[in-house]
Amino acid sequence: LSLWLYVLLAVCEVGEYTCFRAFCCKGSPTPRAEYDVVCIGLMGSGKSTLLTQLCCESTDNIVSTTGFSIKAIPFSNAVLNVKELGGADNIRKYWSRYYQGSQGVIFVLDSASSEDDLETARNELHSALQHPQLRTLPFLILANHQDKPAARSLQEIKKYFELEPLARGQRWILQPCSTDNMDTVKDGFNRFINLLEENEHENIPARI
Repeated sequence: LSLWLYVLLAVCEVGEYTCFRAFCCKGSPTPRAEYDVVCIGLMGSGKSTLLTQLCCESTDNIVSTTGFSIKAIPFSNAVLNVKELGGADNIRKYWSRYYQGSQGVIFVLDSASSEDDLETARNELHSALQHPQLRTLPFLILANHQDKPAARSLQEIKKYFELEPLARGQRWILQPCSTDNMDTVKDGFNRFINLLEENEHENIPARI
């Protein structure tokens, strides 16, 4: 796809998202904190399915994301405006165009993927978190497909992805999950919101 087509898709997505936010949040009696986060991961990792299920929408006709999509996902104490970026080989090179304004990062990983895909995922995660616009932000890694026999354990993922040296002081969470148990997904997101709140409070300038 040409760059102009990506731009057109982006404009359409933003328009749909703006209308949705205006409709669903109109007259809300209790304002909640809102955080803009970017969601990345390889194609097939399960990003779209997880986000769609969090919104209580049907997953019957899900297709891989081309360009990006935005979902406003409500939780008890916050709303996450999640910008999901497509994970295909020819799209990942454009990821950095959409990082600006992010307050946190979600990386969805297929923990049962092939060795080659796992290595690609590690390289993409390291590249993203070293980007100037993301390298200080809290991040959540969703180790998806934990229900599959070939799924790596959290310790294996933590070691292979070198998460502790990669973080360099960043707040982060490694959360096991699967689409068959959305409670694990919600738990990861709620913990992530706590990190976003902590990060926001620390970055508020002191008043003299």
